[in-house]
Amino acid sequence: MSEIKTITPEELQKELEAGKKYNLIDVREEEEVAEGMIAGAVHIPMGKIPEHLDELDPDKEYILICRSSGRSGRTCEYLNAQGYKVTNMVGGMLKWQGETTPKGK
Repeated sequence: MSEIKTITPEELQKELEAGKKYNLIDVREEEEVAEGMIAGAVHIPMGKIPEHLDELDPDKEYILICRSSGRSGRTCEYLNAQGYKVTNMVGGMLKWQGETTPKGK
């Protein structure tokens, strides 16, 4: 198993503001994402990731996001073991300083 890559919220925000596109997956629970998500992120709660594997492309890279980076880290380990390319946003939404949008926007 390869080591999980990480990105800080500050690095991600700069790259998104510069126009770089990422496949973002927010693994928080429904009530957490109701407070706002990073624009363009897809919401798949951590516990539902196994049933959504068919929606993920093993050739694409995904950045996983949660509240503090614990759940996203565990989800990264799981997806990495399944052969997916993943990066964990360390610090999670607690450290995110950028704008957020309501879920589904």
